[in-house]
Amino acid sequence: MGMGKAMKQIQKMQADIKKMQAELEFKRISATAGGGVVEAIVDGNRFVTGFVIKPDVVDPEDIETLQDLLQAAVNEALRQVDEYVANEMKNITGGLQLPPGLI
Repeated sequence: MGMGKAMKQIQKMQADIKKMQAELEFKRISATAGGGVVEAIVDGNRFVTGFVIKPDVVDPEDIETLQDLLQAAVNEALRQVDEYVANEMKNITGGLQLPPGLI
């Protein structure tokens, strides 16, 4: 492969990555815990954007369970964001491992 062609491919990857990064703000991923009684929603930049909590899970005598469910849902949603980003990067780079700072 010629150097010019390689540079064009790298520039295309850079543009595709920048586009993906811009779109992450609008990507929403949700995960549930406790059989769906708690849902956490995060964006592609790993910011929590909301929760949905079923009223029947709210027990003033057992706040610890609600806290555990929220933590589990958030952690799962963040794991899914990481998986989504990794898959998008793999699609963009074709699985090529790029040195840090190149993109």
